[in-house]
Amino acid sequence: MAGLGIRLEAGDRMILNGAGIHFLTAAQIRLTNRANFLFGRQIMPPEEATSPARLIYYALQTAYVGTPEEKMAALAEATYHITTFMQETTSVSARLILSDAMKSASEGNFYQALKIARRIIRHEDAVLGQVNASPASSNESEGS
Repeated sequence: MAGLGIRLEAGDRMILNGAGIHFLTAAQIRLTNRANFLFGRQIMPPEEATSPARLIYYALQTAYVGTPEEKMAALAEATYHITTFMQETTSVSARLILSDAMKSASEGNFYQALKIARRIIRHEDAVLGQVNASPASSNESEGS
């Protein structure tokens, strides 16, 4: 059977098409059709959305894996945070990255926008001199 196989450990979390899943035991799953999902460190809990870049990531995350009701509001929120960040930063490279994230999101390619948002988190951390084990430092497998 074709599809994407994922191995998850006890305690791991996954968001699959808007549903939060917490694995109580180790599991191996196979997704056999298209699904929007994030797992492990790709998932940012709301309490970690504490900076402009993280607010962008969290809004894009919700637009990607949220319920249909959440998606429109999340895209508007992401647009607001991206626009604000672009207006307030002096970094040309940050503006270019944010522009790419906004383009991907506006085209409905939210997973790509999330990957780009991880770059903004790394940029923000570098500028602020922070080290953080957030989605920015994750190099985990991609969602679909």
